[in-house]
This record gives sequence, structure tokens and C-alpha cells, in this order.
Amino acid sequence: MKFSNPHTLKQIAQLIDCDFVGNENFPVLGMNEIHVVESGDIVFVDHPKYYDKALNSAATIILINKEVDCPDGKSLLISDDPFRDFNTLTNHFRPFKSASNQISDSAKIGEHTVIQPNCFIGHNVSIGENCTIHSNVSIYDDTIIGNHVTIHSGTVLGANAFYYKKRPEGFDRLKSGGRVVIEDHVDIGASCTIDRGVTADTLIGEGSKLDNQIQIGHDTVIGKKCLIASQTGIAGCVVVEDNVTIWGQVGVKSGITIARGTELYAQSGLGHSTTENKVYFGSPASEAREKFKELVYIRQIPEILEKLKKEEKK
Repeated sequence: MKFSNPHTLKQIAQLIDCDFVGNENFPVLGMNEIHVVESGDIVFVDHPKYYDKALNSAATIILINKEVDCPDGKSLLISDDPFRDFNTLTNHFRPFKSASNQISDSAKIGEHTVIQPNCFIGHNVSIGENCTIHSNVSIYDDTIIGNHVTIHSGTVLGANAFYYKKRPEGFDRLKSGGRVVIEDHVDIGASCTIDRGVTADTLIGEGSKLDNQIQIGHDTVIGKKCLIASQTGIAGCVVVEDNVTIWGQVGVKSGITIARGTELYAQSGLGHSTTENKVYFGSPASEAREKFKELVYIRQIPEILEKLKKEEKK
């Protein structure tokens, strides 16, 4: 998430009422999660296990819960609760705004695009040309949709990221200030849910096709010309490269990369990154050829046991 105008380190510290280390005029251009940070961004860290990763990331402002040695060219914001203060900044720079119309006055809709009845289209949404948005679709604020896109009934674009911190009093949600971006020539089936990024974009690449009842988690990037079948669930921060095929009822773990040309057979559970142009099956998933061999061996176990019993009786 980039700010509309640059801020100084002192201004940000005042917003969250915390101390800072560095020049008070140090430029702050935005805020992002660790996997998408750039120079000028704030990143937060609240566990010693991840201090080095945050301090050595591309981020130049680290919101941290302990004063540590500050790397050259960077600044620190010292907070007793970085998670809380990151939410405070999200609320400030990307606040929730209630709607008064089914289609916001700030939404931009291209020529020859059809919006069926009972759709909700939020603030600052952009929809391109020659799209069809079927009834009862909800498109939350800041979503970007390209040209020649079809979205079927009941789909929700831009719901909150499923991202919580466990506290003694319960779960505290990390607020979502990112977007959903749908590129050209994408088809999205009925009753799909695509969550917005926490600070960046959840993206569906050009020419990809999604079946009904698919869940795409926050900050996940789907490549071009991917095919995803019904009841697939993809967790947050997954990278799905181009020309990937995922068949029905597949579950995908967060933070992995599904390489270009991968095919995942139905009812697989994928917990690791894949190799290009390989086929996977099973839960936990492995290369399909090896998995099918394992299944053949398993079927032979009763016969092997029976033979062993006969040999014991001799």
C-alpha cells in the first residue's frame, strides 16, 4: 500500500504515539507485509525470531517492539504493540467507508459492461469494458477488474484477509487495506470468494478461469491462463505461476509457489512448492506417478500378509 502523499518518520510516529530511531524527516512512502515490501515502506515485526528478516528486508522503516541496532539507511518505530499500530496506520490511510448506494458514485464502469440487478459495487472500484457481472455479486472497495471479465452470481471480491493474532482475550484481526485485481479475459464462477490483500494485491492473471465455489486467500497471485476447478481452497500468499491446472477439492498451503505448468489432481493437499510441468496427487501431495505406485503397493499388503501367514504354518 502506497500513501497518496509521502510522510515523514516523525509524522508516522505521531500517528501511533511511539518513539523512533532515525532522522525525523526520513521519508515514509507506504506500508507492506514482509513478502512485498519495497524501499520507503513500513514493515512490522513483533517476535525476535523474525527481527533479522524484517531488519534486512527491502523495507526502510521497521515497526518493532524492541529498540535494536538500526541498519544503515533505515529507521525504526519503537512500539509496545506493532500489530496494533500497524492496524492503526491501515485505519488511517485506508479507512472503511460505509456505502449509501448499491453502486458507488466513485465506481468506474466501462462501455458495454452489463451489471445485473442486486449487485454491490463499492467505492473506487474500476470495471473495464465488455464485462458481465451477474446478480448478487459483491465487489468491495478498490477492486480493479479488467476487460472481457465474467463474474457469476454470489461471488464476493475483496473480503477481509483471514489473518489473526491470538491474544489472551481472543483473536485480534489484522485489518485489510489491500485490493483485488482481476486482469482481462478472466471468468469467475458462482459463489467464489477472493480476499483482498492485507496491504498489497490479490491478483487473478489474464485469461485464467475459475469454476464455482473457489476460495482464494489474501495476497495470493494467480498467473495467466490457469484453470481452477470447483471447491479448491488456496491459502494466502501463494504464487501460482502461468498455465497451472488445479482440479476439484484441492487444498493449498500458504506461502508456497506452484510452478508453471503444474497439474494438481482432484482431492490433493499441497503443502510444498512444486516443480515446473509436473503432475501431483494425494494428501500430502507428491508426484502422481510415485503416488499411484504407492497405492498399488498398499493394495498388495493383504495378499502379502496372507502369504506370510501360510509360510508360518508350514
